Amino acid sequence: MRFLPRVAKDEIGAFLLTEPDVGSDPARMSATATPADDGSAFVLNGTKLWTTNGVIADLLVVMAVVPSSEHHRGGITAFVVEAHSPGITVSHRNQFMGLRGIENGVTRFEDVRVPAENVIAGEGRGLRVALSTLNTGRLSLPATCAASAKLSLKIAREWSNERVQWGMPIGKHEAVAHKLAFIAGLTFAMESVVELSSSLADEARNDIRIEAALAKLYCSEMAWLVADETVQIRGGRGFETAESLRTRCERAIPAEQILRDLRIGRIFEGSTEIMKLLIAREAVDEHLKVAGELIDPDVQPSQKVRSAARAAGFYGKWLPHLVGGPGQRPGSYAEFGKVLAPHLRFVERSSRRLARSTFYGMSRWQGRLERKQGFLGRMVDIGAELYAMSAACVRAKTLLDDAAAKDKGALELADLFCRSAQRRVERHFHDLWHNDDAQNYEAALRILEGHYLWAEEGVLDPSLLAPAVDSPVATAAQS
Repeated sequence: MRFLPRVAKDEIGAFLLTEPDVGSDPARMSATATPADDGSAFVLNGTKLWTTNGVIADLLVVMAVVPSSEHHRGGITAFVVEAHSPGITVSHRNQFMGLRGIENGVTRFEDVRVPAENVIAGEGRGLRVALSTLNTGRLSLPATCAASAKLSLKIAREWSNERVQWGMPIGKHEAVAHKLAFIAGLTFAMESVVELSSSLADEARNDIRIEAALAKLYCSEMAWLVADETVQIRGGRGFETAESLRTRCERAIPAEQILRDLRIGRIFEGSTEIMKLLIAREAVDEHLKVAGELIDPDVQPSQKVRSAARAAGFYGKWLPHLVGGPGQRPGSYAEFGKVLAPHLRFVERSSRRLARSTFYGMSRWQGRLERKQGFLGRMVDIGAELYAMSAACVRAKTLLDDAAAKDKGALELADLFCRSAQRRVERHFHDLWHNDDAQNYEAALRILEGHYLWAEEGVLDPSLLAPAVDSPVATAAQS
């Protein structure tokens, strides 16, 4: 409570987790916080990368490893650090493709003394603090993505009406019309995902790690597609900067900036690849608990017999529920109406099919399933689409039940989105078992070994393409 009033009033805070060699694998964290001999403080050393707000902050929340000892539990621990403490240096201000309005840099700590009372939640509990913070980010980022999609829809709609080619507005040409429909459906779905996930977060009884991860994964990926299609619809004017358009007396539409700013969404707060692994791990965790000893080659036969008995009991109850359900009954979900109910029946059937696929994957690859990231990634893609479909249907019904919103097309947008989502789900199910994953992996290993270096011939070293730090080009790029 000492620090919250300061941040609430006029001071700026920053959260420092990532290091030059540590991203999504905090177990390799190298920043240390060594207890002082008298126990009154910790001495912090290390370097943190991509410290958003870190270059202008007054208070820093820093993650560092406390060495374990007789008197200290040790482990990754969160500290509140006064940003102007002796030994703290901002060694670099980072420049990015997008998000050029943020302050971000590299922060170094050299023998920075932090009072012991500045530990958050206790020693060794820093990851818990970090994960709770990431949940917040994984909900705020989808909200940004949904807002960007709404702006992209407005830009695409206006230009598709305004621009005339071959005697009619480009939006009436089928190729562009398909893009407009795609953008509108996804925009509705993204906002629906944000609303549903946020509602679940508002209920304190809910653990929303998976929902937050799904929202972050889905919205960041789809917002990028929406922005890309918007640039495509705008054509050359989509690629041109708003400032350039303004200079030559056209409307300053920032389509290219939206695309640049959204690109980081697929990376930070947990990259798409990390999100898929996190969600997939949750999906297979119950199976590993039940059948873990069965698929462990180091477990003794006697232990496997006992494990087999437990697994038989679990799957004997679990598998029958995956055969039939309300998704196969034509009258189910009737309260959602004749347009939305079929989509929800599809979601229910596909959810059971997804669970069966998880079981089949475990049966086929056993302990190696965790390494089948292509398979697991497609499973998560299916789950994300089903979550978005559910959210879209729930939001559409809510809007339809609101008399003031009945004539605004929520039903049509939900139906539009769900139709395209169903096709994507079916493709992912097909690709679970019919793919080139093994061949792609073998090819990647050959690439890493340098088998195809001839394919790179004829290009310069990429470091030679970057302008010198003090050149006019570099200066202009940073401005």
